[in-house]
Amino acid sequence: MLFPEENELIDRIGVALIRRRERMGTAESCTGGLIAAACTSVSGSSQWFERGVVSYSDQSKTELLGVPAALISLHGSVSGEVAHHMARGLLAHAPLDWALAVTGIAGPTGGSASKPVGTVWLALAHKGTPTNVWKELFEGGRHEVRAATLRAGLMALCEAVEEKES
Repeated sequence: MLFPEENELIDRIGVALIRRRERMGTAESCTGGLIAAACTSVSGSSQWFERGVVSYSDQSKTELLGVPAALISLHGSVSGEVAHHMARGLLAHAPLDWALAVTGIAGPTGGSASKPVGTVWLALAHKGTPTNVWKELFEGGRHEVRAATLRAGLMALCEAVEEKES
């Protein structure tokens, strides 16, 4: 169940992408497809949403998105480098204009001193432009971290596609 503000963001994303004749997709780890599910919950989203990849394991990040295994070994799957490669890999493997990638630690287990539960890296890529990569530290349990990641990703995507329209 989406909150009204999330529905509004999705509507705005859809309008902007349709107007621009562009399509988007997601590469999701810690959210397990929640962003793709939110986008496709809107009737008519097939006009602008192309695909979602759930790459929960390190192996799937490598096989489906082309993230180098050595990069995962060096930085860990929850890192800006991996989020960046997930987004760029999705763009490279699909007929998309935009790719939103997320990787993080939703908890309650899996955190460490350097990467506590709630650590999430997001990456937003648009063909022909540099990828925007950023880190968030969300509070709460697993549900709250995943919901906050959904909102942060949708907000960033909405701002970016509307900014490109100006």
